Amino acid sequence: MKLLTFNQAGKQKLGVKVKKGIIDVAKALAVKPKKGIATNMMELIENEESAFANLQAYVKEIEQDDADYMLNESDIIWEAAITRPRKIICVGLNYRKHADETKAPYPEIPILFNKFDNALTGHLQEIQVPRTTKRLDHEVELGIVIGKTAKHVPKEAALDYVFGYCTTNDLSARDIQKRTSQWMTGKTNDGFAPVGPYIVTKDEIANPDNLRISTTLNGEVRQDSNTADMIFNCSELIEYISSHMTLYPGDLILTGTPEGVILGRPMEDRVYLQPGDEITVEVEHLGALTNYFIEDK
Repeated sequence: MKLLTFNQAGKQKLGVKVKKGIIDVAKALAVKPKKGIATNMMELIENEESAFANLQAYVKEIEQDDADYMLNESDIIWEAAITRPRKIICVGLNYRKHADETKAPYPEIPILFNKFDNALTGHLQEIQVPRTTKRLDHEVELGIVIGKTAKHVPKEAALDYVFGYCTTNDLSARDIQKRTSQWMTGKTNDGFAPVGPYIVTKDEIANPDNLRISTTLNGEVRQDSNTADMIFNCSELIEYISSHMTLYPGDLILTGTPEGVILGRPMEDRVYLQPGDEITVEVEHLGALTNYFIEDK
């Protein structure tokens, strides 16, 4: 299933993408009641074993309906697809060609840092370029949404703990990031973690380690690679992270970015993101995520 979160009258709601449009789950239940159906993203993820099967069966019953709970994508206000993760764990320098372009050695163990939920934002939303930076960069990334509590998970079983996958953008203020050895202040400004448009459940993704991944800035392709270039694949990342901390349903892992970031370009070609820019990041099968940059207010 392709799942999303949208805003209606100030309330976050769960949507399901089908051929005819977007199902407003809560509105559908008001017309066709059925017990055991989750109406928000976190409820669905936290009760994955039963809730996913229940929702999947319910969607099959109503996906051909012509009803007012079937919405057009153009009419909704998108929010970050994942709403309340306990943790947003990010992986640095996890693509070989990205390490090459920044002249960094390949890491021997995953490099981890964090973002917070203030950084979350959705598809088609505006993002302020902070007045504190002159070097805002883009980083398309595959996101992993955890579906079950995971502690000391072996890599052979790691993908069993995944709920789904999503397109993300690890926006980075390079000048702030590089001021100290800790990257946090350059990584978790407001809006620096767009997620969406959808969370695609794991049953639809045969191999997360072989997906095309790209960035388009103002119509120009800037990043174009494949998750096969990751140094540590999805299973290895879950194994490593879960050996150091318990992962909970709804936790989000950003798995790193490929080559093509602004920082990797020749010095004279580095034109960083600025108000007026439009960026689209996309991961194969997961959807294209677009955002617009505006001045800091």
